[in-house]
Amino acid sequence: MRINILVAEIGSTTTVVNGFHEVDSPCPKFIGQGQAPTSVLEGDVNIGLKGAIDDLKKNLNVEDLEYDELIATSSAAGGLRMTVHGLVYDMTVRAAKEAALGAGANIKYITSGKLRKSDLKKIKEINPNIILIAGGVDYGERDTALYNSELIAELDLDVPVIYAGNIENHEEIKEAFEDTKSELYIVDNVYPKIDDLNIEPTRKVIQDVFEKHIIHAPGMERIRDMVTGPIMPTPGAVMNASKLLYEDIGDLLTLDVGGATTDVHSVTEGSDEIARILISPEPVAKRTVEGDLGVYVNMKNIVEMVGREELAENLNISLEELEELIESHKPIPETDLQRNFVEELTLHAVVTAVKRHAGVFRHLYGPGGKKTVAEGKDLTRVKYILGTGGALTRLPNRMDMMKQIALSNKGMELLPNKDARLLIDNNYIMASLGVLAKRHPQAALSILKDSLEIK
Repeated sequence: MRINILVAEIGSTTTVVNGFHEVDSPCPKFIGQGQAPTSVLEGDVNIGLKGAIDDLKKNLNVEDLEYDELIATSSAAGGLRMTVHGLVYDMTVRAAKEAALGAGANIKYITSGKLRKSDLKKIKEINPNIILIAGGVDYGERDTALYNSELIAELDLDVPVIYAGNIENHEEIKEAFEDTKSELYIVDNVYPKIDDLNIEPTRKVIQDVFEKHIIHAPGMERIRDMVTGPIMPTPGAVMNASKLLYEDIGDLLTLDVGGATTDVHSVTEGSDEIARILISPEPVAKRTVEGDLGVYVNMKNIVEMVGREELAENLNISLEELEELIESHKPIPETDLQRNFVEELTLHAVVTAVKRHAGVFRHLYGPGGKKTVAEGKDLTRVKYILGTGGALTRLPNRMDMMKQIALSNKGMELLPNKDARLLIDNNYIMASLGVLAKRHPQAALSILKDSLEIK
């Protein structure tokens, strides 16, 4: 059997492959899916990739599977590890962080102001895949970004460095990194002037650098022998798919509940009314990562947040039975009780993650009386809430969980309203379609709408 494109999603624990055919026709097709354990521990992720392809062949009931192109997403071995260094946290640091998260990065360290010796030590310990330096609006403060760049250059790390700060520093930055191992990329300022975020150029370069320096897991440097097209960080691919769909159907929110984290992606400009009272700017496309809200690896964090008594009451079991459930917790539930337990965890992860992602109204009191302002991301114009990831594509009561987002609003949060339409990525292929969209956007959009059952 021969198909057009195979997309590999190389995760920390599982490698999934999705097959797509007739991508240049008016009716592109999703062919099927295969999976296998990711083989990081064996020293070569290609073993897991080949295992996933074998599983796909078994599912398709074919002995041979050929493909014109193999493309990939990866979050193996921590995915895209980055450190971010800016001037003022609420301005350039936040802008740089938004760019990095939107590109699919796993941010390991953030600093504001001038770097200290302890910061430099931390950067070396993390050994990031990319270092992002920002600081100063264009034609504003110059010294901090220059100082930080010179210190990072002196580390002489074999790590790509992206500079996205004050435009006046370009020549000095080039000189600082001229004779170092670091490959330097200079892009437009992420915060060119007050209240102006410009994160898309940096986001794009981060993904390009990731693809060029794909060495995040044992064997990943050899993945190029098999991969013929683009490689993206998996969360960046989900964001790419969300942005593609936004262009077609409008404002949306994508939820990806996983075993270790819950990612929230929003693509919306928000309402004009709230924009007028917004304290500081927010990007149209925003991603947040909640590292304490996973339903497997970080399951005990959620148990502590909800409380054992409340969980036991919701599940109609004793505290002793709950403890047994916690100790025997599996990545994929097998019994009704295990499934109900994961649904309780997922419900809390969904509502908590969206509340952290969303902005709020605040009342300020001054000489002129009470003034209401808005702070953070405005989700009030979101028309669609999408569920992807293992939990929200497989659990029976996923729709009821997503409904609770709007119902949980006490009136001060900038959350979607109850009229937002709920959609599920039934084929669990959103990340694959995000990377497919780099070369075949129309095919990716068509297949994604099929998976979401959008007519």
